[in-house]
Amino acid sequence: MNSRERILKTLRHEEPDRLPIQDAPWPSTISRWQKEGLPAEIPVDEYFGFEMALFWPELTPRSPIRVLKCTDEFIIETTAFGGVRRNFRDLSTTPEVVEWPVKTRADWDAIKERLTPDFTRVDWVTGLANFQRAQADGKYICFAAPMGYDHFQSYVKSEELLVLMITEPDWARDMFSTHARLAMQMAEMMMSNGFTFDGAFLFDDMGYRNSSLFSPETYRDVLFDSHKMLTDFCHAHNLPVILHSCGCVKGLIPHLIEAGFDCLQPLEVKAGMDLIELKKQYGERLAFMGGIDVRAMADPHPAVIEEEIRRKFEAAMPGGGYIYHSDHSIPKNVSFEQYKRTIALVRKYGQY
Repeated sequence: MNSRERILKTLRHEEPDRLPIQDAPWPSTISRWQKEGLPAEIPVDEYFGFEMALFWPELTPRSPIRVLKCTDEFIIETTAFGGVRRNFRDLSTTPEVVEWPVKTRADWDAIKERLTPDFTRVDWVTGLANFQRAQADGKYICFAAPMGYDHFQSYVKSEELLVLMITEPDWARDMFSTHARLAMQMAEMMMSNGFTFDGAFLFDDMGYRNSSLFSPETYRDVLFDSHKMLTDFCHAHNLPVILHSCGCVKGLIPHLIEAGFDCLQPLEVKAGMDLIELKKQYGERLAFMGGIDVRAMADPHPAVIEEEIRRKFEAAMPGGGYIYHSDHSIPKNVSFEQYKRTIALVRKYGQY
């Protein structure tokens, strides 16, 4: 059974030969691992046998990018959205947004005119070559795109965006639906010119430490329609949809199911997302990907991560519907040896 077959079977809530494996180490983590023995010439996804390949179109207004300041530790630069971001040089954390391009409705209307489909939004040379390699290797190939609330934090200051969703819902709906339509148009263009997708992987972080960043009622009012527009499009092309949403989104799950999402990722443990609880409550209607605590991976006692994997796999594997992934992404405090042990345990306990 190859990766494509394994993941499709899993998302149909059927039991494959073993759990599919996918993960996301930070660039700084990969740099650490290369110093600790990861061969520099072997991509990390190949070394550990990750099974998905994601292909993205460019979906920004494509403002010019310029470095404004650079130190040994930080880099500050403009973004393709027209804002300014400050980040660590090793890309070890989420970047700090310093400046936002949309402060008024007029700002948005000016940017909106630039969010149109265009052949140059796709890397047709390297992207298609990488697609062909992934397809030949039997990988599960996803159309990938950011969307919704999280994507628009690059346009509007986060707290102002949250207020705008309540006070000016028509404006918020216009932003979210404009982007959703662009994503669909670009997916159509990619599929008409050489790409073949097995599924979609869509990104919209909507959770914080203890709850979603907005109420289920606000989700229904301003985000639900654009999400459903995208999932309906994907399902019309026989593409199951994985939703990435960090933080605690438990209160949104019934609405996410109704919106058409087939799988939820990454199930952040420190935000209260309990894989065992979620599988029990929603496992017949929603697949899950993730939920393995990265803090257990970094624990100096090997028994901690073994118990984490054994206990959660035992609950999540029956009946299919579960894909291994960390509960967010792999930080640089996880050593190469610790992560090799993690994947060995995934393969040990992930057999059907």
